[in-house]
Amino acid sequence: MAKVCHSCGKGPAFGNSRSHSMVATRRRFNPNLQRVKILIEGSPRRAWVCTRCLKAEKVQKAV
Repeated sequence: MAKVCHSCGKGPAFGNSRSHSMVATRRRFNPNLQRVKILIEGSPRRAWVCTRCLKAEKVQKAV
């Protein structure tokens, strides 16, 4: 699965995990994606959409 939002294109961000001794190991911060049925070009289809776009109603959910 591509961890990218269909609406805004938000993908994973990368950074460091810091242990108690401040040793840095690489990690990734995945966006909160939900698989929802939305209208794409007038037809209902399932797509991965981040919760920020769902809350802001940037996509129209198909019922």
